[in-house]
Amino acid sequence: MSIQNIVNQYQISANVAQIITQLQKEKNHFQILNLVGSSLSFTISETFKKSKKPYLIVFNDKEEAAYYLNDLEQLLGEKNVLFYPGSYRRPYQIEEIDNANILLRSEVLNRINSKQKPAIIVTYPAALFEKVVTKKELEKNTLKVTVGENLSLDFVNEILFEYKFKRVDFVTEPGDFSVRGGIIDVFSFSNDEPYRIEFFGDEIDSIRSFDVATQLSTEKLKKAAIIPNIENKTLQEQRESFLKYISSETIIFTKNTDLLVGNLNTYFEKATAAFGVLSKEINHSKPSELFCDGAFIKNQLASFSLVDFGSQNIPIATNKENSISFNTIPQPSFNKQFNLLIENLTEYHKAGFTSYIFCANEQQAKRFHDIFDDSEQEVHYETVVFPLYQGFVDLEHKLVCYTDHQIFERYHKFRLKNGYAKKQAITLLEINKLEIGDYVTHMDHGIGRFGGLQKIDVQGKKQEAIKLVYGERDILYVSIPVSYTHLRA
Repeated sequence: MSIQNIVNQYQISANVAQIITQLQKEKNHFQILNLVGSSLSFTISETFKKSKKPYLIVFNDKEEAAYYLNDLEQLLGEKNVLFYPGSYRRPYQIEEIDNANILLRSEVLNRINSKQKPAIIVTYPAALFEKVVTKKELEKNTLKVTVGENLSLDFVNEILFEYKFKRVDFVTEPGDFSVRGGIIDVFSFSNDEPYRIEFFGDEIDSIRSFDVATQLSTEKLKKAAIIPNIENKTLQEQRESFLKYISSETIIFTKNTDLLVGNLNTYFEKATAAFGVLSKEINHSKPSELFCDGAFIKNQLASFSLVDFGSQNIPIATNKENSISFNTIPQPSFNKQFNLLIENLTEYHKAGFTSYIFCANEQQAKRFHDIFDDSEQEVHYETVVFPLYQGFVDLEHKLVCYTDHQIFERYHKFRLKNGYAKKQAITLLEINKLEIGDYVTHMDHGIGRFGGLQKIDVQGKKQEAIKLVYGERDILYVSIPVSYTHLRA
């Protein structure tokens, strides 16, 4: 209940009520001042619940965005918070495109297009730098399938080729599809697991998502949207700024608007330089067709409700009508000296504060209990198993929220949804290149000798498997394609 006690404080906060009032005004621009650490996460979470409008939050870089993403996912649930990353490292370097990031970008576009309930989208300048296909183009390049729909399997097959999907024996990554009898497996760029679509004649009988490694179904679905690689820079579709894509009702929060504009200008200059050295024999889109510079985005920001939350300790001369000031300070550094931590918590307790220590797991919470139990004086605190990004002290609400990783001065790792994870696996092509006696490594059983492919009986059904020989007589059969995630050549 400790986390709920903190949430309750922000639910009744006068400053949160002020923010809600400001957000109800159309195309309003204002500032939120002096929100430090994860006090920002609690504030944004509560205003989002009450405003019922979509949010776009622009942090200064990917790492910072990912940390706050994790806070918000825990406070609001993963389905209500989306991450919108950049798709590659350098302009015009198509081979450096990250399929996992493309999945996340496509997921966001698909969520916006499907007109589901509002969500928070967390992003950073490098992601906004890239233009996206227009809503019209995305709709044109989306195949929507529904259980019970009359649809020819051959038609789906042709559409997937048109979308530049690659036909393979077993799907392992986005852009793959396979056909076996009346079943199509397809790995869309809008979902982090592939779909298995079963046909009964020309009718779709079932749609399921499934795990690539185990081939087991994970969720039964009524419908699915199959989207190709929308970030393919070789395609000539018309593109637009992501800000043109989102709803006009979206509230945009920026950590630092000037820094955002400056970063976009820098990225655009690099893209222009890269374009200048490209071979003239290949028809590449111009930078202005693929990317946004600072002036372009700044002009578009003017048409949204905009909240600047990055400025700290603004002088008194600031227009108070357009600013809402909180009273929070950062978690102090204790240099792993627990006597200083105990003194600090004791002083806040005497001043009427409630203190919480946020821990990554139960073991860390127990560690604090053991440390404080050995103390000569009573320590007033509560542990919360909740891996918070950064601690803070809220002087207005008399809350002390410290994190274990800052107290112990440990690195706090953020967690991003991986989309699909391409594993170090042996592929079918590599299997065909193996010769009898070649050594391969099984992740669980170690190094063995390749004994060829062999059909075995599994619950009355014939199934192809890889034969591995250990020692003189021991034999292990590994089924295909489950073997992909267990073998390395």
